[in-house]
Parts: sequence; C-alpha cells; structure tokens
Amino acid sequence: MQCFIIVGMPAAGKDVARRYARENGIPYFATGDIVRAEAARRGVAPDAESMARLSTELRGTDGMGVTRLALRAALDAGAPLVFMEGIRSQQEIDLIRSQAPATVVAFVAPRPLRRARLLARGRPDDSAAAFDGRDRREIEYGLAVPIALADAYVLNTGTLEEALAAFGRIVERPASGSEQ
Repeated sequence: MQCFIIVGMPAAGKDVARRYARENGIPYFATGDIVRAEAARRGVAPDAESMARLSTELRGTDGMGVTRLALRAALDAGAPLVFMEGIRSQQEIDLIRSQAPATVVAFVAPRPLRRARLLARGRPDDSAAAFDGRDRREIEYGLAVPIALADAYVLNTGTLEEALAAFGRIVERPASGSEQ
C-alpha cells in the first residue's frame, strides 16, 4: 500500500485531497472523521470546545491514538493507494511509514484566506472566536513539523480546479526516492 499523508492547517484545503480521492476511487481516512463519528456516538455537542476536548482525549497520552485507528482502517482496506489526513506530528508520520511507504503532501494557504474559508464552510465546530485557539492547538500537537518537512506542497490560493490539478500532478508523479 502506498499512502499519501495529507497535512495542513485548518482550512488550508485538505478537502481538495478528499475530493480527488472521491473522484478517483481512492480510499480516504481522516482522523477528524473518526473524532466526529465518536462525538456523534457519545452524544457530544459538536461545538469547538467539546470537539477539542474529545480530539485530545482520543489522541491519547502519546498523541497517536486516533492515528492508529485511521492507520488500521487504511491497512484493512487492502487498497494499493490510500490517503490519510489529520496527521499532526512527525511521530505519527514515522508510525505510518513503519507500515507503508508514504509521501507527505502539505496544503498551505495564507492565514486570512484560511480564516475566511473556515467561516464559510459552516461546520458546527468552526467559529471566528475559536480560529486562533485552533491554530495554536494544531501547532502544539506538532503540525508545524510535518508541514515544514513535507515531500510536496500545494499552495492553495486559487481556484478549486487549480488546487485539484496541482495535487493530481503530485499523486501521479513517480516516487522521487525521498519518500520513505
């Protein structure tokens, strides 16, 4: 199994990868989906504070609990290619790479654009008041390192079509040998 690990700050455009996966029949495993499903199962309110608490709980003491769940599901899928999203630390990337070859793709966009996107998408846990705290929490989880050390980048400041094309070129290129 080849894995593409999708990283980026909130509203940087990681859903571009999800859309690409859906359009191309590629299994997509997101830790956020696991957290939202667990919140629904437990009856946890989908507000920013409750979701942050649950996400931290599910990450566990080593920060990799929900990643282990996503990785197990990806491996069980038996597909030759999968995408994983919501990975926030180098340790999580190392865990995935211990099980499968992986390429880290970082979606990046300027902070004002990310903020506007976050407010426009309308998820219950998205709010202007929570934006700064959410960014800080993601950085505290370790997300800055995978973004800085990514194997490839999508600068997501244009149209959806441009971002899809840029991501597609990354997925379709031969492995450069730098991915482990």
